[in-house]
Amino acid sequence: MNALALGADLRIPIEEALRRQLDQRMPDARRYGPEFSRLWELTAEKAVGGKLLRPRLLVEIHHALSDDAESDPLPPTVLEIAALVEQIHFAFLLHDDIIDGDVLRRGTTNLIGALSTEAHPRIDEEARLHWARSSALLMGDLLLASALLGAARADLASRVRDRLLDVIDRTVTETVAGEHRDVGLADGIIPPDLETILAMTADKTAAYSFELPLRCGAILAGASEDAEAALVDIGRPLGLAYQLQDDLLSVFGEAAEHGKDPRSDLREGKVTAIIAFARTTSTWPRIAPLFGSPDLQPGEEADVRDLLRACGAEEFVQRLVDEEIATARALLSTAERSGALPPTAVDRVAHLVDRVEGRRS
Repeated sequence: MNALALGADLRIPIEEALRRQLDQRMPDARRYGPEFSRLWELTAEKAVGGKLLRPRLLVEIHHALSDDAESDPLPPTVLEIAALVEQIHFAFLLHDDIIDGDVLRRGTTNLIGALSTEAHPRIDEEARLHWARSSALLMGDLLLASALLGAARADLASRVRDRLLDVIDRTVTETVAGEHRDVGLADGIIPPDLETILAMTADKTAAYSFELPLRCGAILAGASEDAEAALVDIGRPLGLAYQLQDDLLSVFGEAAEHGKDPRSDLREGKVTAIIAFARTTSTWPRIAPLFGSPDLQPGEEADVRDLLRACGAEEFVQRLVDEEIATARALLSTAERSGALPPTAVDRVAHLVDRVEGRRS
């Protein structure tokens, strides 16, 4: 099985590995009462069904870097680490939904929305939401601890395991720092200049969405330090492009396609590159009164979107996306010429860049 054909066959085994990891904790969860047991059941339900970008990427790049092209494309330990990376991703989604006040994810209720809906009807809405958000916060913390423990217990050589743990630890710290800066920007604590926003965006998303799976796949494959470094260099602009696309989709995309609350970023006052550019234009005084309004209505959201498009913010950020993708392609060409990446890995990463460039959801 070649690396380019691999992606279509990964959803089932990755989701099975993820379910298995979560199901292993169910007996312990039941010991702590029906509420905690239900929290774990809902978590296991909501954790599956995503794009699986990160675990797919880990498995694919591992296969592309493996010496034996005919080797098993799904070694059990590699699959387990890939599922742990998805646990980390879901933990960050839980925390992100709490911070953003979202109750929708992937076109349906997220964990917070589900818990709030299931709470006893005699409980008022504020108490139900506090219960649901607090539960999601605790579960996100538990999933991060579970993922780290799973990596520490993986059946790997000690040197490989130590490198994986170092990468995971650094990535979690970098992502939390990025999210912390994001909140500071939204709350006006940190000045919202474009350079700071782009640095936040790279830390918040590129580190764990691209660099982490690429590095883990390389480490598990026994790849050279040059190969790992090349993947990190490529993953950074690619991850930044991916998050900038997310920002564009959240404001200008179709909710039916991206599955998020279509007004979330505008209602929460999320300071993205879109907003940084808009603030420099003469249109901003018309946008400012509505931006960050918790009661933003659909008609007002449409007005803000139209103003952001008219002032050139959408076009500006799309140019940033194009520039980051071009940077990733140039770095990939350098890695190919230098021999840092073998042809199979070059093909795999080139396919990834194409997927990101053509992304619509």
